[in-house]
Order: sequence, then structure tokens, then C-alpha cells
Amino acid sequence: MHLFLALLALMDTQHIIIVGGGAGGLELATKLGKKYRNNKKISVTLIDRNLTHVWKPLLHEVAAGALDADIDGVDYRVQAAHAGFNFLPGELNDIDTTARLIKLAAITDDQGQQIVAARELPYSTLVLAIGSVTNDFGTRGAGQHCYFLDSVKQAVRFHHRLMNKFLSLQAERYPRPLKVAIVGGGATGVELSAELFKSAELIRSYGFADFELNKLQITLVEAGPRILPALPERIAAAAQQELEKLGVRICDNTQVVEVTDQGLVTKSGELIEASIKVWAAGVKAPDFLAKLPGFETNRANQIVVKPTLQASTNDDVFVIGDCAAFTQADGSRVPPRAQSAHQMAATAYANIVAKQKHKPLRTFVYKDHGSLVSLSSYTAVGSLMGNLTKGAMKVEGWLARIMYKSLYRMHQVAVHGYFKTFLFMLIKGLSRRLRPRLKLH
Repeated sequence: MHLFLALLALMDTQHIIIVGGGAGGLELATKLGKKYRNNKKISVTLIDRNLTHVWKPLLHEVAAGALDADIDGVDYRVQAAHAGFNFLPGELNDIDTTARLIKLAAITDDQGQQIVAARELPYSTLVLAIGSVTNDFGTRGAGQHCYFLDSVKQAVRFHHRLMNKFLSLQAERYPRPLKVAIVGGGATGVELSAELFKSAELIRSYGFADFELNKLQITLVEAGPRILPALPERIAAAAQQELEKLGVRICDNTQVVEVTDQGLVTKSGELIEASIKVWAAGVKAPDFLAKLPGFETNRANQIVVKPTLQASTNDDVFVIGDCAAFTQADGSRVPPRAQSAHQMAATAYANIVAKQKHKPLRTFVYKDHGSLVSLSSYTAVGSLMGNLTKGAMKVEGWLARIMYKSLYRMHQVAVHGYFKTFLFMLIKGLSRRLRPRLKLH
């Protein structure tokens, strides 16, 4: 593949490289691949360090066992074959904007043996869609003792630990409760709290009939005055009420200053005991982005972009999704959400096509469609049409659940099209009768 790309450069082929196969990157690669499938002068390549894609807002379901990443994930190679783009596994190391080259790290196996040597790939247009990682704000012990849910691999690790804890406690006849502490009262922390209680309910049907729900103790810790600070206060209050009904202990106005093997140490000196700790308190772009030469970045390591989503210092590089620092007309930043990445991918697609044709580029305008938070199958809450109603349209219950699921369907449609998405929905419904409702290993 490396020789193939080098030949493309010699043949004056326009090579579009997209780094990052998250929501925005995969949607963009799919649209561009289909657009230029039969154009021998334009090649599209997607690069990601993983081999499969799972929509990031669903990683809490992978962690709790409600979603099987092996079955419900998108294989990049298969998607590339269907959509007409190339896929290369790899991790970005550096960018030479002068020579228009990206540098990928060597690929090694589990034993550290090299599989693929470090590579350099030429590009004519580069898209950075690397996403974000959890921000622990330098809290002592967080990286050592907490689980982060940034990737499928991390979510699967958490799930294995959870199932092993259930097994261990059962063998000991439940001498103590299973204590889980989650730092961060945003969407991820709230959704994971509810999903873990659903997993505890379901596991009773699969060999753990002796497990009592009060043996699961979840503490949700938020440094601010309330959970879900991005949502209107009355909607956040409704979510808190639902969580407390389930048995979640919510500690607001509580700052964590250290994480130990025993639990969370707060600023007041309290120890919140927990055998499993999750950090979901904030996000930032990966640290290495701030070290790339030739780019302007902010404190969250995001790359500053122009209104056209081109990097502020280089018109050949587009940046979309969580790693893009886009300032809106009112001075606010576009929030790191899946809907932001989806909208940026659409604008980047239009601008890359226009750039190929030497036409004027489009200005990106973010449209806030509201926010929805799922509390597993219990309920959902949120606000719709944020730009029009300023979050005043509250939805909850079955309607909110339908709207929440529709967000994922929109992503599936962007990647697979309407017909395949319908087939996936049909197969999903049928498989519920054949597969367990909880991933057990």
C-alpha cells in the first residue's frame, strides 16, 4: 500500500487522507469514497489505529455490556470496500506540512514485535478527525486507577473488570457490595450510571439469581453544582430524580483531588470508597496535537480552524470534530458532540469537493439540535431544537428514547445508507430473540 501511494504521488494524483475514523471521519471518508470511486485522479484514504468503529456516544453501552462491539461495530476494511476508499491501520506521529507528508508510527503486536515499520505518506488534502480523549486535569492517580471510556478497547477492559467482579463476589457469597465511583456528571457519567443498574438487573437472569440489586452501589461525583450542566436545570433535575430512584448516590459540588486504589479522595478529605473507578469529567484533544509544528492550538490541544474548517495556518489541512477549535459568531466554541462532528463532516465534504474544482468554500455554521441523555431502557431526558427554543422544549420518557435512538440511526444512514440501516434495524430486532440481552464475557 505504501508503494501504491507513492506511485499516486508520481502520477500527479490528488490524494485525500483522513486521519481518524470516528463519527465525522468515517462519514466523510464514506461520502468522498463514493464521490471519487471511479475517478482515477483522486484517491481517498482513511487511517485509524483501530480496525473497527463504534459510535462514541455508545461506548458506555459497550462498557456495561448492553452493546457487543464485535457484532455492532463497523469494520473499516469492509466499509472501505463498499464505499470506495482505502483503509490503512496506523497512528499519526507527525505532519510535515511543507512536504505535505504524514508520518505514521510502527505497528507492533501484543508482544511488542514489529508488524509494520513506520511510514510516510504523501497527501494533497489532509483531514484531521482524531477526536478527543478524557481530561483528568492532572489529578493524582487518575490515570493509574481510573478507567477512561475513550475507545472500544478501554470500554471492553472495563466490561471485563465488571464481569470478573460479579463472578468474584458471587464465589465469596457477596460479603460486600460492588462499589463503583464515576467522576463527572456529564452525559457519559449519567448514562453509564443508569446502564450499570440495567446490567445488574439483567445479570440475575444469567446465573446470578442470588445477586441483590442493593449490592451494587454507584456514586456519581460532580465538581459543579449539578449534573448535566450542558442541559437546562429542570431537565437535569429530572435526570437526577430518575438516577436517585435507581439508587445512584449523587455528590455535587465535590472536587476529586486524588484517586487511590481504595477510591476517590475529595477536596474536603473524604474518601469515597470504590473498587471500580471511572473518570468521565471532561475531554480534550490528544496531547500530541499541541506538539505538531505549524499549527495553532488552544489550551485543550484543539487545532484552531478558519470558518471553512481549514487549519488557521494551512489551507491544505481541514480539521473536524472534537479536535477542531471553531469559534462561532457570538464568540462561543462549538461543543465536542457527535452532532458537531456530523455537521462538520458535511461542510468539509462540500469544501473539499469545491477545492478540487477551484470554487469558493462554504462557511461552517453549527446548528444546535438540542441534547438528549439516555438512562438505559428506563427513560431518557433532553431538549430539542436548541437554536430555535434555547433548550426550552423538554422531552422525556418514550419520546425522548425514540429521539435518542434516531441520532444513532442518522449516523448509520450517513455511513450505510437508508436501505442497509433498515436491514440493520431488522436484524437487531430479530437477534434479540437469539442473543442474550447482556454481553457476559
